This record gives sequence, structure tokens and C-alpha cells, in this order.
Amino acid sequence: MDLYYPPISYVVSEREDGMLLKTIMQKRMGVSRKLISRLKLTEQGIMLNGTRVYISAKVQTGDLIEIRMEQERSDDMLPQPMELDILYEDGHLLVLNKPAGIIVHPTKGHYTDTLANGVVHYWLEQGWNYRFRAVHRLDQETSGVLVVAKNPYVHQHVSEQMIAGTVDKRYIALVHGTPASQSGDIEGPIDRDPLEPHRRIVTPGGYPSLTRYKVCETFKSASMVELKLETGRTHQIRVHMLSIGCPLIGDRMYRHPVYDTRVQRNDQVQTIAPEAALNGVVPLTELEAASIQELDSSIGRQALHAASLTLVHPIEGRTMVFSAPLPEDMKSLKAGLAQEETPEGASIHHNNEGELNV
Repeated sequence: MDLYYPPISYVVSEREDGMLLKTIMQKRMGVSRKLISRLKLTEQGIMLNGTRVYISAKVQTGDLIEIRMEQERSDDMLPQPMELDILYEDGHLLVLNKPAGIIVHPTKGHYTDTLANGVVHYWLEQGWNYRFRAVHRLDQETSGVLVVAKNPYVHQHVSEQMIAGTVDKRYIALVHGTPASQSGDIEGPIDRDPLEPHRRIVTPGGYPSLTRYKVCETFKSASMVELKLETGRTHQIRVHMLSIGCPLIGDRMYRHPVYDTRVQRNDQVQTIAPEAALNGVVPLTELEAASIQELDSSIGRQALHAASLTLVHPIEGRTMVFSAPLPEDMKSLKAGLAQEETPEGASIHHNNEGELNV
């Protein structure tokens, strides 16, 4: 069995003649210092024209540089058979349509029944040796596109695209109410809630966060929105949509203000959150509150789906778009909303260029 993955190759150009191999690897091939250190310790890690060399060697026009990474396995993860919805796979990337309700990788107290356990089992069944490296995360209850890198080099390059903000991630959410504008930016800074550290809140001292949204359809009591993440804070979409008064349907952590504070008005119990009162929001009646709670209970998770992801393939250099169809539970919820009498008698559809058609 080969001990290495297929090599990543680079041919020295005329303008690079005389440069140090180290410089070519870092500046042209984009190999991190950490990975270079690992490659130096392997017999065929760094090769110049088929010969192992030091990174201090000088290169000449036409020289062939090859780096080889040792094959790895996720020996710390228990392989478990699992049905996987594979959207794309090659020798460098695995792209999955993650179902709702499953954790991406093992965490403290949850070492099995994760997506990683299923992927490791699948690879072993195919006779392949890869270490599970998800380049981004999705919440347990969020479905949709998830990208896994098959080696350290690919993981590094896709991660760098994520950090640089060049990866286009689009989500579809079903939310309570309708945003004030058909499209807009939510720029509320996000940080941990000091009272509940596992939650996030919009707070002036938080980390800069930007979510762009467009309303796709409106219903009587809800909307379907497309969201684009410009930053990647924990729970960002859920926190931002709550902050503009349109929390995700079914979200048990970032719930509609109807669950917060009850006040008495005109001899009728009504529900309103303190921040909503400051914004002039009319309190909800008991009937309206019950309707919101019933809508939340109609889906067993927050209605959020990672619909598409666009990146540049780290080896081939071509732009790739991966898409996952709306899952059945959100389709069913959307169909139920569509049966309601909508504002002005009809749903509003926005299918402008660049938007998702769901």
C-alpha cells in the first residue's frame, strides 16, 4: 500500500529561476510553515526532479517540485455505518448534504453517531485512508452543504478562503414575521451572553458580524429568506434574525419574544419582549402567541438549511458550486405556510439573478 497521497506538483517558471525552494513552496504553492515542517520529516515529503532535497536548494526553470503527504486515518473515531448523501467527491474533497439532527464530529460526551463516524466508516469500506477534516461547521439541527478536506494542504487552502471571505455560503431559513425591508444587511456585533455562555447575543462590544438577507417569499405569519454569511460567528444567522424580530421557526435557543415577558394590558394577557417594546412593537394577544408556539412545534428543529457553497478548488483552481435541495421537513413547513392567506392575497416571490430558486 502506498504510504503517501498523490503528489501535488509545481513546475518552476522562467521568472522563478534561481529562487529558493522554500520561497516557491510558501509563496507560489501556498504551503504553510507548519506543513513544510511535517513534510521535511518524511522521506518523500519534498522532492525536486524526483530527488529529496533541502528547502534551501535553489531551483531552475522547468524544475518539477512535488510534495507528498503521508496517508492518515482517524483512528480516534469509531467507524459507524451511516447513510451519506454525497454531493461531490474527488481525491481532495468530500462534499456532503448533512441531515438535520446529527452532530458533525465527536465532542465531549458525544463520541459516536456523528457525521464523522459515518464518513470514516465509508472511507474504510472503500479501502481509503483519510483523516476527517471538516473545513467549516453546521449546527446539529442545521441541514445542508458541508465540505470535508482529505489532506492538510487542502484543508489549509479552503480554510484560508473561508477566512478571506471568498467562500460564498448561502442559507435558506423560514422565519417568523417579515423583515422590514425586502433585502438588507444585519451588522450587529456578536459575543457570548454573559448570563448564558452557551448562547450568543448582539452586543456593542462583540465581534464584527455581517449577514446579508433577501426575502424570497412572504406568508401570512412568516417568510422564507435567503441569507449570505460575510462572517462566520457561532449561531450568527440565528442571532441576527432574532435581533431584527424575525427569529427562525422552531429555534429552541433563540426563540420568538413571545416566550419571554408577559404583561397585562386592557384586562387581556399579552406577550412582548422588553426590546420589542422599545421598538414600538404591538404586544401579541394570547391567540397570536398560541399561533406562534404552534408554528414552532410544527418542525422539530430550527428551519435553517445550508443551500449552497461556492469555492475555488485548491488543486484544480476552478470555481465550484455545491447545492443541496431543501429538505422534506422544510418543504412541508413551507407548504403549510403557503396554504395560509398571505398579505395582499398571494405569496411574494423574488427570483432575481444571483438568488436561489427553492
